[in-house]
Amino acid sequence: MDRGNQTLIDEFIFLGLTNQQDLQVILFMVFLTFFVTTLMGNLGMIILISIDSRLHTPMYFFLCNLSLIDLGCSSSVAPKMMVNFLAERKTISYSGCTTQMFFFGFCVLADCYFLAVMAYDHYVAICNPLLYRVVMSQRVCVHLAGGSYAVAIVLTSVHVGSVFSLQFCSNTINHFFCDIPPILKLSCSSTNINELVLFALGIFAGLSTLIFILISYLYILSSILRIHSAEGRQKAFSTCTSHLTALTLFYGTMIFMYLRPTSSYCLDQDKLVSLFYTVMIPMLNPLIYSLRNKEVNDAARRIIGRTFHSSAKYKVATVFYTMIIPMPNPLIYSLRNKEVKAALRKITDRKHIFSFLRACTPQRGYISQDAWQQGFP
Repeated sequence: MDRGNQTLIDEFIFLGLTNQQDLQVILFMVFLTFFVTTLMGNLGMIILISIDSRLHTPMYFFLCNLSLIDLGCSSSVAPKMMVNFLAERKTISYSGCTTQMFFFGFCVLADCYFLAVMAYDHYVAICNPLLYRVVMSQRVCVHLAGGSYAVAIVLTSVHVGSVFSLQFCSNTINHFFCDIPPILKLSCSSTNINELVLFALGIFAGLSTLIFILISYLYILSSILRIHSAEGRQKAFSTCTSHLTALTLFYGTMIFMYLRPTSSYCLDQDKLVSLFYTVMIPMLNPLIYSLRNKEVNDAARRIIGRTFHSSAKYKVATVFYTMIIPMPNPLIYSLRNKEVKAALRKITDRKHIFSFLRACTPQRGYISQDAWQQGFP
């Protein structure tokens, strides 16, 4: 983009979800709850997989990365959206808009590739179980994850660069974040090339991974149908159920949003769809992958039980250190200490006791030393 355009537009203004002032605080509280739930769910999944050694398998390695991506996707949009609910001017700087679009696009593309990699992992686990450890070795998993991130960075950089090379006639975005369709609506110049790039990226990253996933699941389905035992078929189906649910939610919204002509965009309707894949899907994914997953539930129970067990030990140790140990300490330090014994004998001497009582007794009716001595045999 030329230098004149950079000085013309240095910030963008969001119209947001609604302009009704009485709903702003309510929406802030609702989406704050969603965002905190997303943070807790995805961070909990990452911590659980990292701590429990039984979950150190290729499937959970990719699931940990998927939780990290969902965390980044929601964090790139939700905080700014919540701030704008309470702000008088819903603005974002030019560089901030570029950064937001980059990180959001990166997370979406990385999500596509990791879902495809997870489908391949299921294919190897079900169709070639004897070779699973060899095919899905740690080195292969790291390369697949690194390749997914690298391709997502390159494709996102190309697309964001092409979008922000346009000249904009307005800085008012009819949306709640810097998404591609509403930004293209602001352009003064032709967006045909950008729409072609968007469509090509959608085909390359979206449909190609979707076709790969469908082929993988056709092989998985044929392998499951050849399993003779009903228990084995049920176990194989349960392994894929969570992944299929996440696939349906993600690709359904992505295809609706980006693989259609810009003339058919209805921005008010698209806002609701955007809310679904920016806020709801990152919040739902930890639930989808954990509620019906026995290994994740067992790992959570083990860690919770270990935590409570450690907490009980800590409480017992605290009582011992604060109450039990202080009790014998005076005896330990005094029984065999000559100086302490001499001091005790001096304190318990009758003369010292009489002097102490006389100092504490009023002048009238004080106890004489003779009377004191008579009181003792």
